[in-house]
Amino acid sequence: MTGHGRWSHAGRPYRAAITPAIAHATPHLSSTTARLVEEAVASATRFDTVAGSRTAPFAAILLRSEAAASSQIEHLTASARKIAEAEATGAGSDHAELIVANARAMSLALGAADDISAKSILAIHEALMVDRYPDIAGTWRMDQVWIGGRAAPLGAGSPHDATFVPPVAHRVPEAIEDLVAFINRNDLPALPQIALAHAQFETIHPFPDGNGRTGRALMHAMLRRRGVTRQISIPVSAGLMTDTSGYFDALTAYREGVTEPIVDCVAHALILGVERARALVAVLDAVWETWQERMMGLRSDSGARRLALGLLQRPVITSRLAQSLLGATNVHRHIDVLVDRGILLPHQDYKSRNLTWRAPDVLAVLDTFAATGRRRRP
Repeated sequence: MTGHGRWSHAGRPYRAAITPAIAHATPHLSSTTARLVEEAVASATRFDTVAGSRTAPFAAILLRSEAAASSQIEHLTASARKIAEAEATGAGSDHAELIVANARAMSLALGAADDISAKSILAIHEALMVDRYPDIAGTWRMDQVWIGGRAAPLGAGSPHDATFVPPVAHRVPEAIEDLVAFINRNDLPALPQIALAHAQFETIHPFPDGNGRTGRALMHAMLRRRGVTRQISIPVSAGLMTDTSGYFDALTAYREGVTEPIVDCVAHALILGVERARALVAVLDAVWETWQERMMGLRSDSGARRLALGLLQRPVITSRLAQSLLGATNVHRHIDVLVDRGILLPHQDYKSRNLTWRAPDVLAVLDTFAATGRRRRP
């Protein structure tokens, strides 16, 4: 956690880190880590290549699952229904809206994969934070922040007892430019480069809040840039979440000059992420097969079938969203067919008066996915 606010030790000096320049650094790996990296990259590229085209309907679900997992690392949780409702209606619980914003930031990061720069990093952070924290969205921090330390009442806290104090604010822009130069090199093995860049970003800690989520979104941009993934987002954060203490320990080791643990950590997380993605897609495939049976008698090109396929991406819909998915205005008859076949359930929110329809089969799969990867407590 990043601390900020009133300092109980104001006036006393403290030490802030000075991040070493890495623009020209070359990682050195043991043979064991090199083999792990090779396995992780091969697993990811194989899944992306072989399954990517046929999982196109699931691409949005995989990205949203990654956004939810990355948010869970920051103790931001919401049910799959709450997240999907927030995405469909633009309103929901605080955590659900923050997770939807995280998915938007991830989409923006993937779109910036070929042009990763200080400007694009700021844009990712802005997409993540603008709805809730517009004053800090898309701007480098101007104050000192710190990580960990003794809890204090009213958020007082202090960098004096923190576990790590990132660089002072005026060093951030230069450190980011150095990091961007490292990210845009093509002469390094992809996964070590991505892991070290992620650790360097989290060490710079360039924002008052949202560093972890921005850094993990940036990691996906780097995976896309280096061609490890091309079509889908592998839920790497779901892998990290199985051992968050190991993840944080690896970041600490990096700050102490030991780089291999974070490479090992990211490689393991990528392998686990592929396993989780395969399992998620397999269960969603099974859902689709069940729906096929329920839709017996409908034409293969019917609006109801096409809408059902869209539910694998957007398991909560409004009539307007259904219109967008089908490219048509007369959608209620197709919605009614899916309600009659037990694929959709209507829901009236009497507070907002929003009428939505949800696909409980898909939402149950996503809740199980989230629960399976929930963090182990140290």
